[in-house]
Amino acid sequence: MLRTSAAARNKEPILEVLKKHIRDGDKILEIASGCGEHIHHFAQSIPNATFQPSEADARLLHSIVGYIDNHQLPNVRVPLFIDVAKKFDQWALPEDYGPKNLNVVLNINMIHICSQSAIEGLFEAADILLNDQNGLLITYGPYSDNGVISPQSNIDFDEGLRSQNPEWGLKDVQYLVKLAQEVNLHLAEKVCMPKNNAILIFSR
Repeated sequence: MLRTSAAARNKEPILEVLKKHIRDGDKILEIASGCGEHIHHFAQSIPNATFQPSEADARLLHSIVGYIDNHQLPNVRVPLFIDVAKKFDQWALPEDYGPKNLNVVLNINMIHICSQSAIEGLFEAADILLNDQNGLLITYGPYSDNGVISPQSNIDFDEGLRSQNPEWGLKDVQYLVKLAQEVNLHLAEKVCMPKNNAILIFSR
């Protein structure tokens, strides 16, 4: 099982926000689950919801399986291979995780280190999968807002990411709001988080 210092640091603050929005019986699909540390923590603390992890990296998929097997988590499904940059019809989802059948699509620390097509794929999939009554797309990470990045540490982080890949870097909240509007979602809440991150909650 893999571990990251970022997940260890932010998993509890993220959980406190999720507890306010996830209800008993909810079905959650996490896109880009990383090593599995987050979903393991969330599933233990929210035992009456079902979590479906996914990843596009084989090494990370193995780590997620390790968390599930070692901790015997009955409310976590076997992780799926999902490349969010691919069209939705190429995803292999279980039948009960089909269109309009999910309560939450969760995405943590991906948007600033992925392709444009992956970001668009995330929002398009959320539109297809979330139910029309109370479906939520919840994202976490660092963002710019109205073109402003702050503090200096986030400016430096953004510059470092863009030097590695021109598609990477902090995305603007207003840009994500526009993407959400195109798929029948709106920004319901922005929650400021430690270490200059934020949770964005997009709702029907």
